[in-house]
Amino acid sequence: MHSRFQSAYSQLPEKLQSVLKPIIDKPDFPAMLTAEQTAQIKEHCGYNDSELAFFLLPVAAAYAVTPISHFKVGAIARGVSGNLYFGANMEFSGVAISQTIHAEQCAVTHAWLKGEKQLTTVTVNYTPCGHCRQFMNELRGGGQIEIHLPERQTATLHDYLPDSFGPADLDIETLLMDEVDHGFTTSSRDRLLCAATEAANQSHAPYSQSYSGIALQLKDGSLFTGRYAENAAFNPSLPPLQAALIMINLAGKDMHSIEQALLVEKQNAIVKQWNTTENTLKALGCQQQTIAYLD
Repeated sequence: MHSRFQSAYSQLPEKLQSVLKPIIDKPDFPAMLTAEQTAQIKEHCGYNDSELAFFLLPVAAAYAVTPISHFKVGAIARGVSGNLYFGANMEFSGVAISQTIHAEQCAVTHAWLKGEKQLTTVTVNYTPCGHCRQFMNELRGGGQIEIHLPERQTATLHDYLPDSFGPADLDIETLLMDEVDHGFTTSSRDRLLCAATEAANQSHAPYSQSYSGIALQLKDGSLFTGRYAENAAFNPSLPPLQAALIMINLAGKDMHSIEQALLVEKQNAIVKQWNTTENTLKALGCQQQTIAYLD
């Protein structure tokens, strides 16, 4: 078992420990439970969906990276598939605090990059801030997503964000997690460029059309990608680098082991990712950074 889980694991009920241990003991545990695993755990323990998600929050929070606040937040997003996706807050020393990733953003992005199409519930150990409520409002059926909090009655996102401003106010019909392909291509056979271009093809930027993606190669040779997730309220938008860093962290990898990074974006884009991406990568110790432009 990874050392990050040891304290969280000790907080779990014994019957959950016994069925969960073989799953999280695997070195490639993907920070999620499939619908089949979830069903088996519920049957073994006698839990419903809500109870299981609450018990799993300490495991999700174990992924938190908090050098600034030292305040760990965990989130569990449940997809229409029945899969459970873990998320946690992530902070980065040496760059603007706006580069922080919130736990709910992490769980939602995790689900999106794993191919989930829609969410039904988000369980979190602290009340979602306004930033996260707005971020989740970008999802299809967002207002009806159930928000589960300890010692609170279940409420919908609409209850937490009444009279909300969202994509419909700007006549946007394509929402975050909808399947898209923006049609960018590359003739290059470069591994990072191909991966970053494919990420950009799936990015969500209906307000600025500033599609972008990134590919990161770690020192062990593993490759991670991230896509831009734009928001109707602009500020809660998540850069492609942050999306990739989420996947690195949830894979149990070291974000400071990034060896190469390649960002792709439109040359004439009205929203540019390169400057903030470059600064954050330098803070993480990555010196080999490249930008390419989408065709």
